Amino acid sequence: MANPILDADAPAFTRRYMNLADPRLGAAALFASDEFFAPKERMLDPQPAVFIPSKYDDHGKWMDGWETRRKRTTGHDFCIVKLARPGTIHGIDIDTSHFTGNFPPAASIEACTSDSPNPQEDGDWREIVPATTLQGNRHHYLDIADARAYTHLRVNIYPDGGIARLRVYGQPKADWSRVARGTLHDLAAIENGAYLVAANNQHFGPASQMLMPGRGVNMGDGWETRRRREPGNDWAIVALAHPGVIRAIEVDTAHFKGNFPDRCSLQAARVAGGTDESLVTQAMFWPVLLPEQKLAMDNVHRFEQEVAALGPVTHVRFNIFPDGGVSRLRIFGDIE
Repeated sequence: MANPILDADAPAFTRRYMNLADPRLGAAALFASDEFFAPKERMLDPQPAVFIPSKYDDHGKWMDGWETRRKRTTGHDFCIVKLARPGTIHGIDIDTSHFTGNFPPAASIEACTSDSPNPQEDGDWREIVPATTLQGNRHHYLDIADARAYTHLRVNIYPDGGIARLRVYGQPKADWSRVARGTLHDLAAIENGAYLVAANNQHFGPASQMLMPGRGVNMGDGWETRRRREPGNDWAIVALAHPGVIRAIEVDTAHFKGNFPDRCSLQAARVAGGTDESLVTQAMFWPVLLPEQKLAMDNVHRFEQEVAALGPVTHVRFNIFPDGGVSRLRIFGDIE
């Protein structure tokens, strides 16, 4: 069975970038104009929304999301969300799953960059999603073309209703000018700005989860491919957070026991120009950074002596043989 987090119709940004609205990474719903039927925090839950037909609470039908009461005055409802990291937003998913007769007819989103504890009042808000028509019980994937980094969002719904989930896909902006040279940094960490370029298969779990902080909490918190029934191997390409000289690599197969890869290897290169899509073919011919290494189940594998001296690189291709699941991938290097 495919992972329910993966929507086959979702655009690439949902599989490529970090969800900046993930509370596990520090995002928070700060304020809502109303949350009578369902609290604002539920809108940021990292798990897909569920519907429990017989579940009610003191306010009425229990809904898995943020839901306001029926508005009987002028105006509209809104919610202020603090992002987990300041970052550039590439796409947003406004998900109204299970909201049918109670979804908002429209929504817009504003963004600001603020150090204030009260950005609602003094934030320099810019509209990044104009008023957009919503439908019930569906995902609304919205591309964002704005290179600025933001810290907060204001989600406006017109005039009232419920949103099951809000996902904000983007790249955190790290200030590398403040980072000391000569110390190792995880250049594949999604919170540092690394992102997934492509993966050949993500049937059971998105490859971008390998770049998340901490160890995986279960087998669903990692990259897992389907069982391979043909020759070849599975792979994922990662754009590093900063060019660097790779000194150590960690491959963590936490929770993967009957389905971990037999072996892995890495290739790497310094890439200038082209597009992410053009890297898929190029990556097949990149120099070897880590020759094939045997893997074990539910284990952290650290490689240092085996890492080739390729000089500064910007991208890696992670190969697993022939298929399987990996919880986390760490690429430690000196920044250029």
